[in-house]
Amino acid sequence: MGDVGILKKKTMICSPLMGQSVEQIVSEMKKAKVEGADLVEMRLDYINDFHPQRDLQIILRNKPLPVMIVYRPKWEGGQYDGDEHSRLEALHLAEELGADYIDIELKVASIFMGKQKKDQHSICKTIVSCYVDGMTPPIEGLSCCVARLQSTGADLIKLVINATNITEITKIFHLLSHCQMPLIAYSIGDRGFMSQVLCPKFGGFLVYGSLEGIPVAGLPTLESLRQAYQVQYINEDTKVFGLISKPVGHSKGPVLHNPAFRFLNYNGIYVPMLVDDLKEFFSVYSSPDFAGFSVGIPYKEAVTGFCDELHPLAQSIGAVNTIIRKPSDGKLVGYNTDCEAAVTAIEDALRERRYPNEEASLTSPLTGKQFVLVGAGGAGRALAFGARSRGARLVIFDIDFDRAKSLADAVSGEVKHYEDVVNFQPEKGAILANATPIGMHPNTDRIPVAEETLSDYQLVFDSVYTPRKTRLLKEAEAAGAIIVSGVEMFLRQAIGQFNLFTGGEAINAKFVESIQAQRIRVELSITDKKSEGNEEQKRSRRRAEKQEQFGTPVRKFRTGSF
Repeated sequence: MGDVGILKKKTMICSPLMGQSVEQIVSEMKKAKVEGADLVEMRLDYINDFHPQRDLQIILRNKPLPVMIVYRPKWEGGQYDGDEHSRLEALHLAEELGADYIDIELKVASIFMGKQKKDQHSICKTIVSCYVDGMTPPIEGLSCCVARLQSTGADLIKLVINATNITEITKIFHLLSHCQMPLIAYSIGDRGFMSQVLCPKFGGFLVYGSLEGIPVAGLPTLESLRQAYQVQYINEDTKVFGLISKPVGHSKGPVLHNPAFRFLNYNGIYVPMLVDDLKEFFSVYSSPDFAGFSVGIPYKEAVTGFCDELHPLAQSIGAVNTIIRKPSDGKLVGYNTDCEAAVTAIEDALRERRYPNEEASLTSPLTGKQFVLVGAGGAGRALAFGARSRGARLVIFDIDFDRAKSLADAVSGEVKHYEDVVNFQPEKGAILANATPIGMHPNTDRIPVAEETLSDYQLVFDSVYTPRKTRLLKEAEAAGAIIVSGVEMFLRQAIGQFNLFTGGEAINAKFVESIQAQRIRVELSITDKKSEGNEEQKRSRRRAEKQEQFGTPVRKFRTGSF
């Protein structure tokens, strides 16, 4: 296990500010400092009725932290559409008034720098930047662009792309690793998220983070950079783990795995990976640095074809939710930690009701029960095999009848046509499990079964965990059923995953206490923003803080065997 590293050269955290007034900009600067920014990037082209002489003095006189001034013209993707001479003069004025960095476009760098009046006491540094519009060129083309940027004599250089595939981000990592001068390089957009978070690993000058409440596509928040990702600890030896999924925005993996890495002094980072093509992804991300992956929707079945080896449980289920790259030969080994996670969450919820005939029994409370499963994909297969191993009788629905039939045959279950699910009448005391994305944010108003049948189920489980309490669970609870949130399955499978990620060093009391502390934070982050201020959440936060400080167990739960 590697030790958490200290950066040899600190990567700074920068917050982009795009306020439309000077007052808003000044307010946002102060907010950025509170939220952990080291500097701010100030977009003058977003300020309405901007007057350089007046406004720059107010802004720079009130700066609470270093400022990078950007005044981007429309021809480079910005908002400014005026006279070019006036724009460059405003940037020179910002330099004279005490700006720490001036960002100037490659196209006009020679003009701007030829008129600079720097003296030996000037603190201002010049950043020459280039935005590559359209298709990302091959690495040779990007390297030529970097060479042109370097030739300008700038103090720092910046290169921005708009990746249409996560595989293009490796070009950014290559440039950051090999550049001989300070380089800011990243991709905008959702597929560029990883280029921000992993920037410190590859030696980037700064990473961008947005202000809380002012989201920017493809950017983590300042708070998440400091708290969840803790980028201040990332270095070139950091092992990268991540979620392969599409979409990935719902994932709470980073707020669970990353604090646990820090807690155990393990030099790892967990990031969301929006993947469009599995084959291309695995062919590009073949470095030992990318040591393991979680697998989410819709890839849990398809990814088995890209594993060199499969754990027997994963092979029998036909679905993988965890992949480990063997350090010895780089081979990918697939595992399934969903199966035990889901079935133990359901069993524990049934046992907690303390039915007299089950209290002293060692047999599963699922034995002999009808288990109605909606969804026969990766999560559904894990649930089906887990329920079958406990002696449940399965009835399976899926929009793809052949897929449902294949699963039913594998677990000796019964298959039904998907359109019949709304009219299906379960046995009294049956179990219902939703293993589809129905009810997931933002489409939270749907449920997979008829509302009037929910009173017949003893327990209803929903694998969806955003929102934490889906409409299905709300309706089921109102009908008198025991409910189990997907958060339970998520947390339990994460323990099994983390054990695999860290080579088995995680399964000890210290780790379980850490996971239990994080469980509260995960649930808080999943809860609707509207209810963030209520008293129950405040009490939960206090419990989480005490848990982290004293290691007091909040609630025991089993990890299962993986």
